[in-house]
Amino acid sequence: MKNKEYMAINMNKKSKAKSELRLLMNVGPAVQDDLNLLGITTISQLSQAHPDELYARLQKITGCRHDPCVWDVFAAIIHEANTGEKIPWWHWTKIRKARSCK
Repeated sequence: MKNKEYMAINMNKKSKAKSELRLLMNVGPAVQDDLNLLGITTISQLSQAHPDELYARLQKITGCRHDPCVWDVFAAIIHEANTGEKIPWWHWTKIRKARSCK
């Protein structure tokens, strides 16, 4: 491994460990990576977001379809960013499914 690659990996690990987003119940390493791709690095930024927009942008940026449960995670973490209420992401699945039936 080249030294620059090693440094980039280690810097990325350090930034993940210190990210305030990881304080949210439903944010782990993979979700944090998605949020970083979307340019969201703070809870304040996240609180201004909408799950529909984040989900669509993530698919556009990555060029692939993501599991609809990613929308559920986005809804859960945005809710927590706005209210402080920690709700498991799967609570939002029934809400997403109900919206798609309209």
